[in-house]
Amino acid sequence: MMINKELLLTYLYILIYILLSSGVILYNKWVLSPKYFNFPFPITLTMIHMGFSGVVAFFLIRVFKVVAPVRMTWQIYATCVIPISAFFASSLWFGNTAYLHISVAFIQMLKALMPVATYLMAVTCGTDILRCDVFVNMVLVSVGVVISSYGEIHFNIVGTLYQVTGIFAEALRLVLTQVLLQRRGLTLNPVTSLYYIAPCSFLFLLVPWLLLEQPMMQISQIQFNFWIFFSNALCALALNFAIFLVIGRTGAVTIRVAGVLKDWILIALSTVVFPESAITGLNIIGYAIALCGVVMYNYLKVKDVRASNQPLPVENIPERATKDWKLDKKSSDLFPNDDGKNGSHIAGNGGIGSLSDAIGDEEAPLLPTARLSHIGRTLLGTHNA
Repeated sequence: MMINKELLLTYLYILIYILLSSGVILYNKWVLSPKYFNFPFPITLTMIHMGFSGVVAFFLIRVFKVVAPVRMTWQIYATCVIPISAFFASSLWFGNTAYLHISVAFIQMLKALMPVATYLMAVTCGTDILRCDVFVNMVLVSVGVVISSYGEIHFNIVGTLYQVTGIFAEALRLVLTQVLLQRRGLTLNPVTSLYYIAPCSFLFLLVPWLLLEQPMMQISQIQFNFWIFFSNALCALALNFAIFLVIGRTGAVTIRVAGVLKDWILIALSTVVFPESAITGLNIIGYAIALCGVVMYNYLKVKDVRASNQPLPVENIPERATKDWKLDKKSSDLFPNDDGKNGSHIAGNGGIGSLSDAIGDEEAPLLPTARLSHIGRTLLGTHNA
C-alpha cells in the first residue's frame, strides 16, 4: 500500500511539472501576443520574471534563512556568474521574442535543435569530442527540423532566427557553466542559483530594455495588470521547484521522458488555445524525425556511460540504487558536489546531468539534478542504518 502511495505521489509530481511547464509557455504566449493580452514587450516580461525570482530567493536566503548561501567571492562572481548570466538573459530575451512572430507549436519543434546546438558548442569549446555516430544523429535532428520548418504554414524568418539564436545562446551558456563552474566545484541549488544569477540577468536586460522597449512603452497604450504579471512570474518560479521535486523523486531519465510527453501535449494543446496555430502533416513528420534523432542520441550517451562501469555480480535494492547513481554521474555534470555526498545540484536549461541531455524549458533555466530518487535515498538510508 505504501508503494502505491509513493507511485501516486510521483505521478502527481510529474503531472504538476507537465501542467506548469506547458502553462508557463502558453501563458507567456498569451501575454505577449498582440491578439490576446497585447503586451508585446518580451524583455520587460523577462525582467519581471528575473526580478521576482531574485526577490523571492533573497527572502528565502537572507530573511527566512531557509537555504544557506554558498561561498561566493567577487572573483568567482565576476569570472563565472556574470558571463553565464549574460548568455542566460540573452537566451530568455530571444526565446520570448520569438513568441511575437511564430506559433508555440513551431517553437517546440525548433527546440529539438537544442542537443545539436549544445553538442556543437561543446565540441567547439573542447568539452566534448566529435564522433561519427553522434554527428549522424545531429544531422538527423537537423533534417527533421528543416522538414518541419518547410511544412510550417505561417513561417516567419524573423521569429525563427530569434528562436534559433536563443537556442545557441542557451547552449553556449550550458558549456560555459560546465567550463567555469565545474572546475571550481561550486554547488548551487534552485534557490541559490536564482539568488546569484537572476539579479545579474536583470541588469543585463536593462540595457536592451532602455534602448528597445522603454521608448516604445512611452508612446504606446499598454495595459499593466498586476495580478496577470504576478501570477505569470509565480508560475515561472513554481516551475523551477516542480522540476526539482520531480527529479529528486524519480531521477533524470524520468524527467526527460516527461519532457518529451509534455512537448507533444503542448503542440496539440497550443492549437486549441491559439486556433491560428495550424499544424500540417509535414510539421509532424519533420518533428517525429527530429525526435527519433534525439532519442537515438540519448541512447548512445546512456550506452557509453553504462559501458564505462563494471556491473555488480550480486545486487540488492540499495546496491542497485548506488549503481544507478554511479551510472548517472557523468564526467560532464555541470555542478559536481564537492563534498562528496549525495546531493542535488543545478544543471542548465534543459541540462540534466549532461550538457546534451537538454530539456527545453526556457522558463526553468536552472534545473536541479538529484543523483538518487526519493525511493532510492530512502532505501539507502534504511540500509546504512
